[in-house]
Parts: sequence; C-alpha cells; structure tokens
Amino acid sequence: MDDEPLEQRARRREKNRRPVGRRRAVVIGDTDYAASHVHPDRPRAIEEWDGYQWVPVTIVDDYAAAQRFLAATSPPATEGTGRHRDVARGRHRRT
Repeated sequence: MDDEPLEQRARRREKNRRPVGRRRAVVIGDTDYAASHVHPDRPRAIEEWDGYQWVPVTIVDDYAAAQRFLAATSPPATEGTGRHRDVARGRHRRT
C-alpha cells in the first residue's frame, strides 16, 4: 500500500471541497428528493454553505424567485474560465 504524503492529500482534498458561501435552493414541504423544477410553485429555502453545514439564509415564493435570488447573489464569472470554441481541438478538426 502506497502512503500518500499529508501535504499532497490536503491539496487534493481542498481542491474537491465545496466553496464556502455557495448557495442552493431547497423545496420546502413534504416532497420526495426530486429535481428542483418538479414543483415550480412550492416555496424554497435558500441555504448557504459555511464550510461545515448548510445555513438558512431566506425563504422565497417559488422556483423562479429562487433562481432570480441565486443569480443576483452569485459571484461574477471570472475571465477565461470557459473553453473557447474557435480553437480547433482533436484530429477531426482541419487546421
């Protein structure tokens, strides 16, 4: 069995951890664990990850309001995070 150095394991674990401040919308009420769009008219609880647990932030009326709230409070996208479609990749592309 190969023992992984502690520093290497810590870097790998930190890379895979959920970022602090991440928010999500959860359906309130008696529902099965289903996709969020299944009950669009049900109220949602907005929760935020504090590094240890999900903490309630607020309650919104429905799915659309939850999406608006999450979009308004999400951090702005950083430059250069997406793949560029104009760059040819792979053998099937003509260059």
